[in-house]
Amino acid sequence: MRKLGLILVCFLQFCCNGKAQKKWNGVSFVASREEAAQPHVDEIIKIHANSAAVMPFGFIRDLASPEIIFDTERQWFGETRKGAKQYIELLKKNGIQVMVKPQIWIGGGQFTGTIAMKSPEDWKVLEESYDKFILNYAALAQETNTPIFCIGTELETFIKNRPEYWNELIAKIRKIYSGKLTYAANWDEYARTPFWNQLDFIGIDAYFPLSESKTPSVAELKAGWQPWKEKISQLALQVQRPVLFTEYGYRSMDYTAKKPWLVDRTEEGVNMEGQSNAKKAIFEEFWGEEWFAGGFVWKWFIQHDRSGGEKDNRFTPQNKPSQAIIANYYRLHKD
Repeated sequence: MRKLGLILVCFLQFCCNGKAQKKWNGVSFVASREEAAQPHVDEIIKIHANSAAVMPFGFIRDLASPEIIFDTERQWFGETRKGAKQYIELLKKNGIQVMVKPQIWIGGGQFTGTIAMKSPEDWKVLEESYDKFILNYAALAQETNTPIFCIGTELETFIKNRPEYWNELIAKIRKIYSGKLTYAANWDEYARTPFWNQLDFIGIDAYFPLSESKTPSVAELKAGWQPWKEKISQLALQVQRPVLFTEYGYRSMDYTAKKPWLVDRTEEGVNMEGQSNAKKAIFEEFWGEEWFAGGFVWKWFIQHDRSGGEKDNRFTPQNKPSQAIIANYYRLHKD
């Protein structure tokens, strides 16, 4: 009973400030070859999104390569600093708040969480290269007055092997950027991320396995969330930080909640009901929680009229039934 009372006190101190916090009802605004235009942003406004993640990219040849190549003429416009700035300025002109979320792409689409150098010398080169990459975009975030900056995405092995580097990097970012900081930890990584108390949000790419059913029901999915939700809320209380789903989403395919992280060309049958149910479940489980700050749906392409649709089994909710579900819940949680 005493322990329960202590938890309750901590919860009240952490969550209550006289009114509910506004949620980050976001989209992951995918970089394109071209500039963003007003019609592209209009589609975001239609679903009542109040925020967007802008994602410039750096590239690494393979998992053991220490050099990050970024901001080059060979990249798509939206992947560069110039493109990210144009996206940010247009979004903010329309009242859409931005999280700058620089990401790394590894040759062949290999998982960034397993980046590992073969020598101390290569680790140092990687650190110097990552400094240039991430501080460049931290400066852009400050220049454009964006409210959230994400210091990395799914880099567990890098963090595990070089913990002091990450402590120093956070300090460097704080010197040039005055907004809120987060890190996008993979769903199976977040509990081991060592520096949450140095950031402002616990960031999670929320691809948790919830069900092995071909078309899981909302009730089944909500039940599948319970053990994960308990652990997430406990961490939020422990480090006294709100949780932000830096990415969340499900493919419109059979068995969508079995391995939600799949980004390969898996061609399970198109299943709009499964995607819709998964969206309903995540909204019903999390958007009403005081310790939960909101999230950014994965993913939203700027060319809305050519994205998604009834034959698409990928992540985007565009031109699918789940788009209306997102619009409804974002409308309900606007304030």
